[in-house]
Amino acid sequence: MKLLRVGTAGQERPALLDDEGTLRDLSGLVADVDGALLADEAALGRIRAAAGTGELPALDGTGLRIGPPVARIGKIVCIGLNYHDHARETGAEPPAEPVIFFKAADTVVGPEDTVLVPRGSVKTDWEVELAVVIGRTARYLESAEEGLAHVAGYAVAHDVSEREFQIERGGTWDKGKNCETFNPLGPWLVTADEVGDPQDLSLRLWVNGELKQDGTTAEQIFPVGEVVRYVSHFMTLYPGDVINTGTPAGVAMGRPEPKPYLRAGDVVELEISGLGRQRQEFKQA
Repeated sequence: MKLLRVGTAGQERPALLDDEGTLRDLSGLVADVDGALLADEAALGRIRAAAGTGELPALDGTGLRIGPPVARIGKIVCIGLNYHDHARETGAEPPAEPVIFFKAADTVVGPEDTVLVPRGSVKTDWEVELAVVIGRTARYLESAEEGLAHVAGYAVAHDVSEREFQIERGGTWDKGKNCETFNPLGPWLVTADEVGDPQDLSLRLWVNGELKQDGTTAEQIFPVGEVVRYVSHFMTLYPGDVINTGTPAGVAMGRPEPKPYLRAGDVVELEISGLGRQRQEFKQA
């Protein structure tokens, strides 16, 4: 299933994109797409059944904003340097264990919402990423297979980053990762059964129409199931939590000088196979 949320910011309603590409209203069945829904197999079953019969009312998507596909996210766990090609382009040694940092849930915006370049920024960068959405409480998992079994679905994430804040201003990476609007998410949450193998997805990103990133999740150093297993030994993952699993090569930071960092007026588009496409205009904060 492709689950999403549509409407003005803060007033989104739950919806489904059916196999024919028709937008369907879920508000008569469920209150929202959130951790409570993703943990409720009976409710998800009712949605599947209603989608199969065609009884869900159609929505006119003309001019309708698409919001983040998951509401009330508890935490966003991010994995750094998780692609072999990205580690090579930045001159970093592949990590022996997953590198973990956090993004605040309030950085999440819709897939076509405006992204703000922070005041004083000169090194705002792009990163297309596979987002993993947790569907079952995960703690001390023992295997990568268990990790995958705790995944509700997947989405496109844009891990926007300010490299000077992240690397040159002291402390942890969080300064360059938590600026407002720095985590567009969506358009859809695609359930795990529809995605299949998460290590067989292509990721692409364009800036002003020029292809910058063209990678595959097969390049991940730590695959999705292992990431979920590993993280569950350091914190409890709850339904609705999100893990951003890293970015492939092609970021501005890895390019020759002068590095083409983002400025107000730039347009970034990104997609992951089967998970949809995003488009953001960048403006000054």
